[in-house]
Amino acid sequence: MSSSDWTAIIIFGFTYVLISGRRLKVLPLNRPAAALLGVVLMVAAGVMTPERVYRSVDYNTLVLLLGMMLISAYLHLSGFFVWAADFVLRVAGTQQRLLLFLIIFSGGLSALLVNDTVCLMFTPLVVAVVVRGRLPLPPYLIALAMSANIGSVATLVGNPQNMIISQMGREHLSFLRFSLTMFPVAVVGLAIQYAILSAGFRNVLKGRIEPPSIAVRPPLDRRLLGMTAAVLALVFAGFLSGLNLPWTALGGAALIMVLARRDTHEVLKLVDWHLLVFFAALFAVVEGFNGTGLPEQMFHSVRGVLGGEGVQPWTFAALCAAGSNIFSNVPFVLVAGKWVGQMADPGLMWKVMAMATTFAGNLTLLGSVANMIVVESARDHCEMGFWDYAKFGIPITLLTTVVGVAILQMIHWFG
Repeated sequence: MSSSDWTAIIIFGFTYVLISGRRLKVLPLNRPAAALLGVVLMVAAGVMTPERVYRSVDYNTLVLLLGMMLISAYLHLSGFFVWAADFVLRVAGTQQRLLLFLIIFSGGLSALLVNDTVCLMFTPLVVAVVVRGRLPLPPYLIALAMSANIGSVATLVGNPQNMIISQMGREHLSFLRFSLTMFPVAVVGLAIQYAILSAGFRNVLKGRIEPPSIAVRPPLDRRLLGMTAAVLALVFAGFLSGLNLPWTALGGAALIMVLARRDTHEVLKLVDWHLLVFFAALFAVVEGFNGTGLPEQMFHSVRGVLGGEGVQPWTFAALCAAGSNIFSNVPFVLVAGKWVGQMADPGLMWKVMAMATTFAGNLTLLGSVANMIVVESARDHCEMGFWDYAKFGIPITLLTTVVGVAILQMIHWFG
């Protein structure tokens, strides 16, 4: 390797230490700032030119994420998330059913919207009502975070890593076929999650719950909700018909902007610009690392371990789960996604990667952004320790991943 390659590897490693350090609260830089610093170092050290940095950014992924965020923002402004949380709490009746309904709703919404957005919108509402009703917070917080992760695997727009996979593997993936394959994986995963949480908290979740007061619920903007729901339906119809995912999503967002007649400054404030900046910078840092040829060498070194066509989904799922918890799922997908095209069945392996990197987020409290959003939003009311989460996250992650690979293989063989 040349000195430039070694410089790129060092900068790449330093950047990921900063990203992980923020998650562990060791260093002050947040994830977007750490990624931006990595890009600047790549250019300053002569590893990449500014032009190469611009070319390395996958704008399709950013456009897709922006479009879905904007549609979610209009749902928020309409009062939909407040209404949905209120509906779940009213119809549940008992604490056990509340756990079940929360898992179904957050998992289902995460398949249609971005899982991080669902957690961001839902957590304050769930916390407020659960605290007011003097119910135990941990089971509902864990249920919300985990179901958002599991449910998001069902579509190519459910979470950020799926969006990246939709672009990297677009030659082998269609929105409809992906959803038909991953839907049963998500449903069974949610069922496993409910069974484990229900059993684990059986001595805590007892009795009935009091429905929230109507007086504390803001009015629902039915006109805005109706328009946004209609646009979202059109967007998904476009997805299913094979239209370009990013521009269909952004086109839907632009349409609702025109129809809603709301101050767009209010809408744009709800977009997670930090996440978009993080992704843009991360694309460039990973491109600098890929240019060294080390990822290719890494693949050839593990290729023998992955085995043949029959066992490859299992070994690759294990590698994805481990890599996602060491490097975080999005960075791992950006690096390991280059390997999928060289595998025995790329179409199947893209789905295995989507499933394994998503479910891996449930392993520990630090496993996904959705987990951290839920815990940080509720920190004034509930301090959740690492083991408090992991004692449920470990068995749920292992079981959902094993069952998920089995389902994917059966669908692949008999589908």
